Amino acid sequence: MKDPENLNEREFELINIVGAQLDANQRDLSKKLDISLGMTNLLVRRLIAKGYIRIRQLNKKKSQYILTPKGFAEKYHKSIRYTLKTIRSIGLIRNQLNIAIKRFYDRGERSFLILGSSDLTELVEMALSQPQWAGVKFSRIEHIPESPAGVILICREKVEIPQALEGRYVDLIKELASQNNTLQEVKA
Repeated sequence: MKDPENLNEREFELINIVGAQLDANQRDLSKKLDISLGMTNLLVRRLIAKGYIRIRQLNKKKSQYILTPKGFAEKYHKSIRYTLKTIRSIGLIRNQLNIAIKRFYDRGERSFLILGSSDLTELVEMALSQPQWAGVKFSRIEHIPESPAGVILICREKVEIPQALEGRYVDLIKELASQNNTLQEVKA
């Protein structure tokens, strides 16, 4: 059974907004959360009942929502848990990248072309910069050249790969997604 004190994603999102914007009214909160005014009212009332926020009446028509110490504590703890989970995920991604790079490195490949520009691209560059990959050179590309001088590491979705490049590229998004599914199956 779910603990009634635990916050769902919407409630936590509301706590974050209230914590960052003291002058928000329910209409503002509704717009930021992209939910109806009625649902916003329900969430506010629920968080008041749980003791995470309180209302300060400014005048007859205007209220101010304020995080309580319990609300600040929950925001802090949940933020730390999220950060730690993200760090673990980045570590898993880096390990999977190293496995993919090692396949080519063990075959003597030392030149890599990184297709795309995203957070994944940055992780790939960090992985390739590690001392274990002695002699590796890499550069970013925006398009697949006709005769690539290296292995192409694809870091974006929906890329058409010419047949001639078979075995000379790895779609890291698909590879990481399949590895993630395998890891989830092993845990289950």
